[in-house]
Amino acid sequence: MRVLVIGSGAREHALVSALRRDAAVSAVFAAPGNAGMVQRAQVRPVDPCAAEDVVALAAEVAADLVVIGPEVPLVLGVADAVRAAGFACFGPSAAAAQIEGSKAFAKDVMSAAGVRTAHSEIVDTPAELDAALDRFGPTWVVKDDGLAAGKGVVVTTDRSAARKHAAELLEQGHRVLLESFLDGPEVSLFCLVDGETVVPLLPAQDHKRVGDGDTGPNTGGMGAYAPLPWLDDATVTTIVEQVVRPVAVELVRRGCGFSGLLYAGLAIGAAGPAVVEFNCRFGDPETQAVLALLDSPLGELLHATATGTLAQVDRPRWRDGSAVTVVLAAENYPARPRVGDAISGVGEGALDDSAMVLHAGTAVRADGCLVSAGGRVLSVVGVGADLSEARRRVYDRLATIKLPGSHYRTDIGLAAVENRVEV
Repeated sequence: MRVLVIGSGAREHALVSALRRDAAVSAVFAAPGNAGMVQRAQVRPVDPCAAEDVVALAAEVAADLVVIGPEVPLVLGVADAVRAAGFACFGPSAAAAQIEGSKAFAKDVMSAAGVRTAHSEIVDTPAELDAALDRFGPTWVVKDDGLAAGKGVVVTTDRSAARKHAAELLEQGHRVLLESFLDGPEVSLFCLVDGETVVPLLPAQDHKRVGDGDTGPNTGGMGAYAPLPWLDDATVTTIVEQVVRPVAVELVRRGCGFSGLLYAGLAIGAAGPAVVEFNCRFGDPETQAVLALLDSPLGELLHATATGTLAQVDRPRWRDGSAVTVVLAAENYPARPRVGDAISGVGEGALDDSAMVLHAGTAVRADGCLVSAGGRVLSVVGVGADLSEARRRVYDRLATIKLPGSHYRTDIGLAAVENRVEV
């Protein structure tokens, strides 16, 4: 099988690495890829959002499967174009991708499917804002209704901060979603979905805020770990049967059945799981940890999902142990990051390394030097017999990497190790 992976982040680097472990995958292409993928894939230039160019590249490399990583091409309908050209494609249609592209659409789907989620209101104009804010609190959750790369959310007990963020979004012409605050630890559950067939992967937990102890602004994600020692299999089954499957069935009923990776972000509170958000693709940085533990052939799972045969393949098998991903970020991230600084100590490493470095915001200068080229620069993944060992390996590896002004969280997975996560 020849597989074309569309995207350029650490998520796509993780997909490429996992596909390389699949004996049935004879060639992997990454477009536009990044500086770290060149040892594991044939990297080709492409604009991921240009449907005609993606289709042309799929034809050029004779792809048996196209995997679209980022959400923006999916929301823009690139998967539709790829399928229309006759290629198997892992990724939902533009209509189904609205589950992430429009939070209002997602709320409507969840309401129709009877899925628990936060109470919410849409604000379209500044004139509505103050009265709407008065109906929420004492913790305000303010979201951009559209795509915001994980950074369009403010959760705060400061009404003025909530109002400021909402006003900025409205000034930019974006609708605002106000939500009630959901208590309890958050869980990311990835599910392969083929119409009404739902196959869960390992649950993971993302760490969104930039600083230790969940302090500072939200980011695209500063680290994750999997599996979750405090989440039992029965709760995962409940999430699948009461959350993901009803949403998948409702999308089929609406004529936009989902095909690809449906990501449910949930809060596990006293009353049970409640949805924080849905995404239409693999999440970053959770993917890096989850795929590090996958023992099944990834190509088979993705191809079966793309071709409507997911119900016919074996359920995923997993390695024993735990995996931890920690994001190395550039100076000033999540604000405008400093770029162009030299990175040392990365190396390539074996595909089955116990501490693997995946690239996100990197580039290679004309002189061959690896430099930073984005906010989230690298994802370092540690794998161990348990969460403590995985944490030790990832932080030992991070200590060998040098990037001026860079920063990372030191507490990814720590609360679970110390049994401070309560459900």
